[in-house]
Amino acid sequence: DRLILHLLQGRVLRADETPVAQLDPEKGKTQRAYLWAYRSNDLESGPRIIVFNYQTSRSGRHARDFLDGWQGHLVVDDYAGYKALFTLTDNCTELGCWAHARRKFFDLHQASASTVAFEALQRIGKLYAVEDEGKHLTIETRQQLRTEKSLSILQSLHDWLLQTRAQTADGGGTAKAIDYTLKRWQSLIRYAGSGHLPIDNNPVENAIRPSAIGKKNWLFIGHPDAGQRSAIIYSLVISCQRHGKDPFAYLKDVLTRLPCMTNQDDLAALTPARWSPS
Repeated sequence: DRLILHLLQGRVLRADETPVAQLDPEKGKTQRAYLWAYRSNDLESGPRIIVFNYQTSRSGRHARDFLDGWQGHLVVDDYAGYKALFTLTDNCTELGCWAHARRKFFDLHQASASTVAFEALQRIGKLYAVEDEGKHLTIETRQQLRTEKSLSILQSLHDWLLQTRAQTADGGGTAKAIDYTLKRWQSLIRYAGSGHLPIDNNPVENAIRPSAIGKKNWLFIGHPDAGQRSAIIYSLVISCQRHGKDPFAYLKDVLTRLPCMTNQDDLAALTPARWSPS
């Protein structure tokens, strides 16, 4: 709960979700449930937090309930479940993910060696080259760098996409890849007018990866309560990893100290960002 409190104090978050199998005891078989993941922004100062939230469905209401009252920029893919966050309230602003847009062209090039896809990949690569150049800069200097370089690359890319789409037949893979990018254009270019907004959602996808590996070993979640306990453990362990701290040493120390604590305010010192061995 304290991790969630600290996470929601940030004004830029990443969100994603991944399916897991959950046992339905009454039916004697598994059903699909989801681990929703919310991650803090790497381009701002503050604790590096990842929080998992276990739910029995992929309904967008779970994201709305978790972020209830939160205000800021949210980086997501094009999953429809997030759309209500941006349409029903002015508090939440959508940031598109360039990694997802790029993936459409990457898959197209892998499947057909498309020259259009290759050109798109080269142009998108220039955006990432700017990000690589600015990853160690201050927010103000990174914003200046993006203004000087990224905005012109984006404008050129947009003009090229429109021109190429006008010459492309409907229904094919090329048209679908271009349409995906053009449909989300405003959310995709929003990052470039700032120095603190991220270009993509890759960090939260990387945070989800351990659970994807785990699913190959444990066959299913036995109960929704067990799913939520798993989400808590993932949140603590991966937040520790983000701060370069040994998760086992952290859990052993925190679980030893908790029974002796009487002040709720002391809990902040036991979050992964602030923890040090007793």
